[in-house]
Amino acid sequence: MKRKINEVAVLGSGVMGSRIACHFANIGCKVYLLDIVPKELNDSEKKKGLTLQDAVVRNRIANDNLQNVLKAKPSPIYRNDFASRITTGNFEDNMNWLSNVDWIIEAVVENLDIKKKVFDNVEKFRKPGTLITTNTSGIPIHLMNEGRSEDFQKHFCGAHFFNPPRYLQLLEIIPTPKTSQEVIDFLMWYGDLYLGKTTVLCKDTPAFIANRIGVFSIMAVFKLKKELGLSVKEIDTLTGPLTGKPKSATFRTADVVGIDTLVKVANNVYHDCPNDEARDLFAIPDYVNKLVENNWLGDKTGQGFYKKSKSENGEKVILELDTETFEYKPSPKSNMASVTAAKPIDNLKERMKVLVSGKDKAAEFLRALNFHIFQYSSNRIPEISDELYKLDDAMRAGFGWELGPFETWDALGVKKTVEKMIEANMKPADWVLKMLEDGFTSFYKSENGKKKFYDIASNSYKEIPGKGDFIILDNYRANEPVWKNAGATLHDIGDGIVNLEFQTKMNSIGSEILEAINKSIEIAEKDFKALVIGNNGQHFSAGANLAMIFMLATEQEYDEIDLAVRQFQNATMHIRYSNIPVVVAPHSLVLGGGCEVCLHADKVNASAETYIGLVEVGVGIIPAGGGTKEMTLRASDAYIEGGIELPELQKRFMNIATAKVSTSAVEAFDMGIFRKGQDSYSVNPNRVIADAKKEAILLADRGYTKPIPRTDIKVLGRTALAPLLLGIHSFRLGNYISDHDKKIAEKLAYIMCGGDLSEGSLVSEQYLLDLEREAFLSLIGEKKTLERIQSILTTGKPLRN
Repeated sequence: MKRKINEVAVLGSGVMGSRIACHFANIGCKVYLLDIVPKELNDSEKKKGLTLQDAVVRNRIANDNLQNVLKAKPSPIYRNDFASRITTGNFEDNMNWLSNVDWIIEAVVENLDIKKKVFDNVEKFRKPGTLITTNTSGIPIHLMNEGRSEDFQKHFCGAHFFNPPRYLQLLEIIPTPKTSQEVIDFLMWYGDLYLGKTTVLCKDTPAFIANRIGVFSIMAVFKLKKELGLSVKEIDTLTGPLTGKPKSATFRTADVVGIDTLVKVANNVYHDCPNDEARDLFAIPDYVNKLVENNWLGDKTGQGFYKKSKSENGEKVILELDTETFEYKPSPKSNMASVTAAKPIDNLKERMKVLVSGKDKAAEFLRALNFHIFQYSSNRIPEISDELYKLDDAMRAGFGWELGPFETWDALGVKKTVEKMIEANMKPADWVLKMLEDGFTSFYKSENGKKKFYDIASNSYKEIPGKGDFIILDNYRANEPVWKNAGATLHDIGDGIVNLEFQTKMNSIGSEILEAINKSIEIAEKDFKALVIGNNGQHFSAGANLAMIFMLATEQEYDEIDLAVRQFQNATMHIRYSNIPVVVAPHSLVLGGGCEVCLHADKVNASAETYIGLVEVGVGIIPAGGGTKEMTLRASDAYIEGGIELPELQKRFMNIATAKVSTSAVEAFDMGIFRKGQDSYSVNPNRVIADAKKEAILLADRGYTKPIPRTDIKVLGRTALAPLLLGIHSFRLGNYISDHDKKIAEKLAYIMCGGDLSEGSLVSEQYLLDLEREAFLSLIGEKKTLERIQSILTTGKPLRN
């Protein structure tokens, strides 16, 4: 059966249901969001004279829940008007809508009896063959199947999204023995390609995969905290980005999720897994129970492991809980030698080795935590999964770990770690020992750009299924690179395409990256069809190397700065005017210079989660790597003969002047950074480079001719400069901007209008590039600009001076 998902019904409009509805709206589906009918009027409805029979009252719960979710930051939806794709209704009046939908998603409260009643109602309206899934995070899937029709059972399974579903990649698919294989295969494929998810096939075991391992890891932290006497903040330092985990680490995550929610999941595992060898670890520690008794449940009650307060000066401060005295206090300064030694190391795998090799409490804690997680994960096979890669996929996609448990184990050395685990009386599962005895020394290996995992059943390495359409650059490390320098690597990714990978800190663009761009284009022109510029780093690029610019500026090396700006402009123009197509594959943060690289590509294929913008004004300068020129050029191309031209220029001027950053790839199209009808995006971030490669092949095979440099850019001169300067002056009078903001904006307006020309004229790209460079050089010597750059470099926060 060939399935298409055009219309979806989400039953239950709570935080999870509404956010699932938003994500389906993101990908273009029509969504029906239904919930219960209110039993009484609220005060507002009484004042309006409404009754319980009015549609606005009957749909109030779904309406209010959806509106509340749409106000959330970060937003669950790519663009606000996508919410019009969602129609709200209720379980009494609108269940007939289910007869037209392709997929019904149940997301009501975690109560089996309530879910069964909902399914009773669904069976009255659902047409045969319609997909029906539950978003439960804990109730066994097979229990919901009882008493259902044969067709329902065949098309029913668990499809567990993680919150927030737009941003967390994991989708756990949990079939029952009666679920059709066609349904399983379809959901695995659709979740990946359309919803952008890492789809993980799970067994119907308590908490499935991610929550089983993830909650265990949190409970192990709770245990070790008490044993080793580390503070809340110290542990969050050790279980955050330092070790490849999210910023919220452990205790902050507990506060965000809700300590009562965490306790509930842990209790469920404790009660539902009587044969779990680590069951006692799921018993809630006294200090956590006390938090629940005190109703200190985290963010929703205003305090948990952390509490917001104010200092004597009235400044906001975050206090941490002393779990011995149950008093809140400022976090003490911590001096952990292992942390100090590891922090300067950019490579996570190398950093982890340094962290666990220390002799202080930090190293002791991390060794013990790893041993617990390694032992527990190995013992869960085959209980929760037959294949180890599924545990790693689930933890990366669901809990935001950069490395899953078996990937971390590989990074630290399996044989060496197992020996230390046995010494610590933390022996792993027998299959791990057998694997080592048989000469297999790692859980993964890469061959020809493909990642293979150790398969226990066959005692051999097998290619991970479902990943054939992904290009993950780590899998090419075993191959000899085409070319590399200290900041970048050029990989042959097959079919005549090379990929340039940035590898600097935050992928900032300095001399090494500029050299790599030019060299990669030269190599591709000689030996390949096309070039892709993409990476699998946390961010595509945080922009130009500000530290280098700041150093040169403080030493007043203006000739060096001028040379650096020229080199940047030459590199972006080389991207634009090469003999082969250049496709850029951005994702996550793409700021300043990173954005300018994208602006000059033949095509961009971005991740849907791309936050891109020309942000240079925030540090007291203007985009001078071709960004200002390009926005002026695009305004010129948008002018309609006989139309009013100023609004097109003004829109692009404001985006730069306010340092606006898109909140999604969709918004980047609205901002004119991505080109409608030319650029594209992939919902699944794992597909971004592979999809960019396909676009590069298409461009090359279609017959690619080097473009001709533009000399026909229409600039408006004083016609536009006067109103722009007036607007800037008005903003200053209204105290919306500072004097320095005014100076920067005036220089920006001067460039984008082509200078002080008496009338509109046609100019070349080089003319605008020269104006860019001159403005940049005049601003970089300003004291206030240097103060702004210093603030970003030292605190990470913008300074408005």
